[in-house]
Amino acid sequence: MKFMKQIIAAAVALAACGCGNEKPNNPLLNEFDTKHNIAPFTEITIDNYREGMLLGMEEQKKEIEAITNNSDAPTFDNTIVALDQCGKLLRKVRGTFSPLSSSNSTEEMRALQKEMSPLFSAHNDDIYLNEDLFSRVKAVYDKRESLTLTAEEAKILENIYKRFVNSGANLNEEKKAKLREINKELSMLQLTFSQNLLRETNNTFVVAESLEELKGLPQANIDAAAKMAADNGQPGKWMFNMQRPSCNPVLQYCENRELREKVYNAYYNRGNQDNEYDNKEICAKIVAKRLEKAKLMGYHNFAEMVLEDRMAKTPEAVYTLLDQVWTPAVEKAKQELEDIRAEIRKEGKNFEPAGWDYMYYLDKAKQAKFAVDEQEIKNYMEAENVMQGIFHVATKLYGITFKEVTAELPSYEPTAKAYEVIDRDGSLLAIFYSDQFTRDSKNAGAWCTSFRPQSYENGKRIVPVVVNSCNMTPATENTPALQNIDNVKTMFHEFGHALHNFMRNVKYSGASGVERDFVELPSQINEHWALEPEVLAVYAKHYKTGEIIPMELVEKIQESDKYGQGFATVEYIAASLSDMDLHVLTEVPADLNVMDYETERLAERGIPSQILPRYRMTNFSHTMGGGYSAGYYSYMWAEVLDADAFDAFKETGDIFNQEVAEKFRKHILTPGGIDDGMTMYRNFRGREPQIDALLRNRGF
Repeated sequence: MKFMKQIIAAAVALAACGCGNEKPNNPLLNEFDTKHNIAPFTEITIDNYREGMLLGMEEQKKEIEAITNNSDAPTFDNTIVALDQCGKLLRKVRGTFSPLSSSNSTEEMRALQKEMSPLFSAHNDDIYLNEDLFSRVKAVYDKRESLTLTAEEAKILENIYKRFVNSGANLNEEKKAKLREINKELSMLQLTFSQNLLRETNNTFVVAESLEELKGLPQANIDAAAKMAADNGQPGKWMFNMQRPSCNPVLQYCENRELREKVYNAYYNRGNQDNEYDNKEICAKIVAKRLEKAKLMGYHNFAEMVLEDRMAKTPEAVYTLLDQVWTPAVEKAKQELEDIRAEIRKEGKNFEPAGWDYMYYLDKAKQAKFAVDEQEIKNYMEAENVMQGIFHVATKLYGITFKEVTAELPSYEPTAKAYEVIDRDGSLLAIFYSDQFTRDSKNAGAWCTSFRPQSYENGKRIVPVVVNSCNMTPATENTPALQNIDNVKTMFHEFGHALHNFMRNVKYSGASGVERDFVELPSQINEHWALEPEVLAVYAKHYKTGEIIPMELVEKIQESDKYGQGFATVEYIAASLSDMDLHVLTEVPADLNVMDYETERLAERGIPSQILPRYRMTNFSHTMGGGYSAGYYSYMWAEVLDADAFDAFKETGDIFNQEVAEKFRKHILTPGGIDDGMTMYRNFRGREPQIDALLRNRGF
């Protein structure tokens, strides 16, 4: 703590330099002089971020002291509201830095993350383990029944009280000290895991020496591989890294079985290479520290602790859902394997398929059954057109429109586009950055984040600045950015999260969040519109001719959409089970090898040997990087909701039914976390969700 105080003191002194009323020479410490008050990204240095974070913590510390030193009796306004609103500068700085550290990461940024991680952990503990502060919060909470509070005020009071309790406020001093140490270690372990994974994903390469090795691979992917090789000092060769747009086409289209095997093993063994970026030991330490924390807090295991405030409530409820779908999914996967074996025999070969054969031969089986050509479909799926289709759906459902303002707003990435989101009454609803394409500085996967969340200040709604960050296939010299069906669904998915962020309208930030297993409902329901014929007719246009996708091809897409669900469902549930299995442990063996444990437990459940979990534990950022720890099941939990919710539209015979759309906006997208998830869903649907639609949608 002495070291932290010295750093902050230096930052305060640095910020104080200057004469008279001169503004500090740090954009983060001033009002942003830009349209819509968006950070001038290119003007901010690493030192600016460091200074802003340190000063932000110091400022929030003073605000906390003002709350605790208030001689007036604790009230909702002088304690709960004051606590909700404090830390404005720190939120501003971290809100600018954090999205960029995931999408535009540099060595300097990664070093700063490691430097600040223990300081943030200590700062957070200083707030939530502060006895005087907690006593004021508890005093207000204990008299809540006598207060005249709105639903949102009651929710923020409950949330803040629970946050203190769940952060260890009721522990004795010895246990608080132990908790501080655990939080500090966990913070650094999770950050190290994530940084290792970024390096492994972008710097693990498989190299092809000749075009003959690439037979079957689409020309656009060959061109991209040649460019990657040239960019990495190997002109005349072809190189693939472990970003999905680079490696997945090899697994799906490449005839060379040996190359498929190399790519498959490289992808699934990220973080498991026994090198300086190996994550096995880090994962084991994370699991052990999480269990230690849970027991310190009075729980049997980590999953029990985190699920208490989620819709599922208990590990047993999670396993019940996953087991309910696992059995039919495995049976479906076994049927698909028979199709794969048939395709292998058609080629005059007689080997048992392995994991690196699954995507390749399943694609052939799909073509044989439905005469659907994925490459032909991609010709109609140019990324910018897809975005226009996404905007079209949002306009039809909610009346919002989009005006591109890329040239008018600060830019952090040349390929990212910026839009003003205009509500149906003409008011500005949000700012949206669409950052779709893969690059080495970007984490793997796809996500929605924000530079500024929706809030209120002096009674005025502050519009959010929302970002969709994806890893879509970029354009090549010869073709535009053509996407496969999975990528198109991902774009619709992430925009569903964006819609949730656009439309949230809460007064207090402490009431903005929803349960982790509810948060995927807005994103997953938005996927349902992606392949609807009337939506495809808007955006699916051939990149050469401009021809709208033929109805015959649309029908093939519809017919074949469920094919492969056995594989997709088993790999997803396998990852969800692995996540839960580690976090329900009540004792962690000293020699725990997370990879061996994962393999043994899934084998006991009868997983086909050709299928691995969607993410192996050493590259499973959802759980080991934090965020979805003991929570990867959330996608399926939310799928029960989204499948049932989309049925509400279909039952009317109109997928753009305005009455249903208005109810969805009112009860799901707008309230934030003022109500619990099941209450919000019942308010929308008029009943609790049913699993039938999920099973039907997956072809089970």
